[in-house]
Amino acid sequence: MAARRPSTTTPNSVSTAGPARAQGEAPARPRRRRRTGAPGNNPGTDGARLLADSKQAESSVEVAPAVIDDNITFDQLGVPAGLVKALATAGILKPFPIQAATLPDSLAGKDVLGRGRTGSGKTYAFVLPVLARLTTSTSKRRPNQPRALILAPTRELATQIQASITPLTDALDLRTMTVFGGVGHGPQITALRRGVDIVIACPGRLEDHVKAGHARLDAVEITVLDEADHMADLGFLPAVRRILEATPSTTQRLLFSATLDAGVDVLVKRFMKSPVTHSVDSAQSPVAKMTHHVLHVQADSRLPVLVDLTAAPGRTLVFTRTKYGAKSLTKKLIAQGVPAVELHGNLSQGARTRNLEAFSDGSAKTLVATDIAARGIHVDDVTLVIHADPPIEHKAYLHRSGRTARAGAEGTVVTLMTDDQVRDVRDLTRKAGIAATVTKLRVGDPLLAKLAPGERTFVEPTLKPVTEEDSVRRGAGSGGGRGRGARRGAGAGSAQGSGRGARSAGGRGSAAGGGSGSGRGASGGGRGAGSGGQGGRASGGGQTTKTRSQGRGGSAAPKTYSTTTPGASTRPAGAAAFSAGTRAGGTRRGR
Repeated sequence: MAARRPSTTTPNSVSTAGPARAQGEAPARPRRRRRTGAPGNNPGTDGARLLADSKQAESSVEVAPAVIDDNITFDQLGVPAGLVKALATAGILKPFPIQAATLPDSLAGKDVLGRGRTGSGKTYAFVLPVLARLTTSTSKRRPNQPRALILAPTRELATQIQASITPLTDALDLRTMTVFGGVGHGPQITALRRGVDIVIACPGRLEDHVKAGHARLDAVEITVLDEADHMADLGFLPAVRRILEATPSTTQRLLFSATLDAGVDVLVKRFMKSPVTHSVDSAQSPVAKMTHHVLHVQADSRLPVLVDLTAAPGRTLVFTRTKYGAKSLTKKLIAQGVPAVELHGNLSQGARTRNLEAFSDGSAKTLVATDIAARGIHVDDVTLVIHADPPIEHKAYLHRSGRTARAGAEGTVVTLMTDDQVRDVRDLTRKAGIAATVTKLRVGDPLLAKLAPGERTFVEPTLKPVTEEDSVRRGAGSGGGRGRGARRGAGAGSAQGSGRGARSAGGRGSAAGGGSGSGRGASGGGRGAGSGGQGGRASGGGQTTKTRSQGRGGSAAPKTYSTTTPGASTRPAGAAAFSAGTRAGGTRRGR
């Protein structure tokens, strides 16, 4: 018993069963008596309930990674013969550890929790049970009623899953489709109406189709949650719960993720029945062929170091923390002669697809992305991942880094660190369980050539000669009024714009460079239509006023640059000169 200390408080406020209070402390709150039936007071019923809860919680507890036979085959794991043949045709002959560990249970119809680091082969670990279930099922494909459902947090991951599954579904005569936002509803509604076997969806758009009656989930036989922890991070859990509640309670459920944390446990306890947990290559498991380096640079050396690394041969994936940072860095790299594309949430789906294809086919060898590309984007032969902005969370670091050294390949991860980021990066690598080599360097350090070996190649931005046709397009000349796009003049004539939308015999007048107005047909009245925007008044004699493309300050028209990759003289750098869906360096559009 703790001795009482002299104090100004009354003795009754001091608990004799606990430690003494310091002077000035608030009185201890009296303990409440447990109600009858509270946990601990009724060992009969509550003990059984607690035991059941503990057993259910054990399913999501980390277990020791299983020892997998390197010579095991898909046939030995119980994969149907037709599916084994389709895998062999696609060049997939041996399972990865996460596949070998989970397939026996998932093929047996059990609910499975699978955890494996990024790049460990989780996609085929859940794709094969889905295909096996559907090929042996007696149910038929019906309109608006998919038989299998795969939920993914991002459009890119959904697209990637479909790309992986398509060679197998084609061989098995199964129909798949993706459902996500950023694109029109119409094609998705039509595909659902035709009937589909497997829907690979993001929660938001799928829930829209369910509410509108275009999709019914009462015929789903197996559901998969991929990257469940990321869905929890993005706030998708309410939508995921509503979607899973719309599926039959007897549906087999598979949940795969790089981490199984508290957010995932909510789904496990609510929807999974006695799930079997397999943990192979956990999120913090070191990748033998992945090397980590932290480069301590000055703020003004950051861009030159990035240019040096990205100009080396091979594909490079650069991560920034913000959308604006990705857009800005992409423009800077292109200006320095490095063909690059961007990937972030502000791009339309069409621009995302174009840029990702450009990076995949080699038109642009550098992809600058936010964390949208840290999950599910698989591009072969990414040799270098650069954290231009160190992430805030260690999980983001691991997922970003997992874009390289995939499926046994080698890769290098580089983090750029400035003076004010030293403490944050140190904590980041410690939480991620990474022993990175820290080097303080300047531009031109020999270490850069070791990290990204090979000759540096640059595609110098070339100045396009300004032709007469370009001048007509820009409207740098006569014609009054505001321009609305470039129109070529078929004939010349002095024009003084007066009145909006006035037409001559030949149509709308358009502004031409050099001071003389040109219109289609006769002398054009009306507003000139220069691509730069606002054409000035001129009267044939030659005085021109500034256009919008010239700037309000009266400066000369901006130079237009284009970039091309070696050996592709006719194609822009990967649709690579596109920034937010427009060609980089192009003039601004008129109103």
